[in-house]
Amino acid sequence: MSTFEDHRGVLVAVAYRILGSVADAEDVVQEAWLRWSRVDESDVEDPKAFLITVTSRLAIDRLRWAKSRRESYVGPWLPEPISTAPDVAEHAELADSVEMAMLVVLETLSPLERAVFVLREAFDLPFSEIAEIIGRAEPATRQLARRARDHVRDKRPRFDVDRDERRRITERFMGASAGGDLDALIEMFSDQVSIISDGGGKARAALRVITGAENVGRYLTSINTPANIAKFMASIGRAELADLSFAVETLNNAPTIVISAGGQVISVISLLVSEGKIETIYVLANPEKIGHLQPS
Repeated sequence: MSTFEDHRGVLVAVAYRILGSVADAEDVVQEAWLRWSRVDESDVEDPKAFLITVTSRLAIDRLRWAKSRRESYVGPWLPEPISTAPDVAEHAELADSVEMAMLVVLETLSPLERAVFVLREAFDLPFSEIAEIIGRAEPATRQLARRARDHVRDKRPRFDVDRDERRRITERFMGASAGGDLDALIEMFSDQVSIISDGGGKARAALRVITGAENVGRYLTSINTPANIAKFMASIGRAELADLSFAVETLNNAPTIVISAGGQVISVISLLVSEGKIETIYVLANPEKIGHLQPS
């Protein structure tokens, strides 16, 4: 199965971008492997194209099922964070397509639109190949791509701050938030700042989007009180703040705050920064979504 292993990385990349879920992407790639194991390799002219086709079709089917399941999700739903390779920034299209804010935008597309957008914009597959993958005529595939591209263009976040500046802002935010410095936080926010928290009913989190600099700042400082931290720990099945630590890691091609306790990641915070101001704060606390991450 060395042929499959040679292409596993790109298959995971395709599945994750279509699904926004690490666990679902791994399941899809495992199913692709099972199907590949039943194929005579000598009959396959282009193994990479064959495997991308199988993986994409499986991912589309899995996304249709997942979307119906997400309708009953408790509170806002956010994509699962994923560690990104150090060289991902060398591939701009791939880097942008894995950003947390971009994955949130992709969630608003239909499964077919999302697959077409990912395969075309991130992996530069020809329309003829994408049409075969999704089982549509090429003109219809081009129309899906145009509709998805227009939608993403209207909603996509602006990545206009370089990596070093984003990291500095993230570190300042981490210090102000952990220290309960409301004035410092508000100074870092845009006027329309919002915070989106995903606890999935398995960890304490806001059940709606909170907007406005004052509201967001007060929410952040309130949840960092000893009593609320203790409640949060209890909500994820931990009774004590053993070795509580904060670190800035690179997840989804962006500096991200990773909060750990007792050797376990308990929360991940990602910031959307534009024109030097924080526009959106994504907080993931659902243990099912962050359990695969390793603390520093």
